[in-house]
Amino acid sequence: MPRPQSIERYQTYGLIAPAVLVLLGVAAYPIVSAIWLSLHRLILVFHEQSFAGLRNYAFLIRDDRFWSALGHTAYFTLVSVPAELLLGLLFALLLNSTLPARGALRAAVLVPWAVPTVVSAKIWAWLLDPDFGPFNALTSARVNWLGTPGYAMHAAIWVDVWKTTPFVSILLLAGLQTIPAHVYEAARVDGASGWRTFRSITLPLLFPPMLVAALFRMLDAFRVFDSIYVLTQGGPANTTETLSIYAYKTLMRSGDFGYGSALAVTTFVCVMSISGLYLKSLGRNLGIRS
Repeated sequence: MPRPQSIERYQTYGLIAPAVLVLLGVAAYPIVSAIWLSLHRLILVFHEQSFAGLRNYAFLIRDDRFWSALGHTAYFTLVSVPAELLLGLLFALLLNSTLPARGALRAAVLVPWAVPTVVSAKIWAWLLDPDFGPFNALTSARVNWLGTPGYAMHAAIWVDVWKTTPFVSILLLAGLQTIPAHVYEAARVDGASGWRTFRSITLPLLFPPMLVAALFRMLDAFRVFDSIYVLTQGGPANTTETLSIYAYKTLMRSGDFGYGSALAVTTFVCVMSISGLYLKSLGRNLGIRS
């Protein structure tokens, strides 16, 4: 006769089995399918399909456009994420203060995050239009922000910062509100200044939520697609082309599903590597043993 512990274990497996099957269907199957396609030469236009092994990945290593897209993606991530963390922290501190209109301010800060990404990108494309956009009219500038190399990438970064800073601020606001009030009271009794209190109490206790927010934003920024595609479609001259946009163009425009899948798999590996390294660093900083 089975032991009660064994029965409970089987019941546990039975309860989690549907969730595991759903995850396998919506996550594992597409990944495995993309890996399988990346091992083939599959061009729909020419009705060509053959097993290529690792030749797509060998070509990827020699592909200057891939390395350029990787550099654009890394630059976008390394500039936008710190800016969002800094602005998100400032907004979180403001929203956590005793302001008379704090509720209305919190609702206003959430507006950019509530607007769909494609809609916000279209709005900013109009605002930055060199001929009809109000941004150039107000600043008396005649700059083609989305059509000039150098300006276009930074315009895309600004749009991403405007869109996602509210998300970071809400995460950090939740972290601020978990800090016990008696800690600040003890600091005031000891005569600590506002800056000393922020540096010695707020920042250390807010460090774990900041790491989590940075991880979420790094993963999102590294696979950015929709906002940049709506703004520039990777132009001008591919100067804003990220890995996701390059993979999309190869798959959907060129019809090269083999090499496009190799690009998609490489992007996935990069994201997973960033996640793994970051989580390992997060565990080390928080004193968590793996």
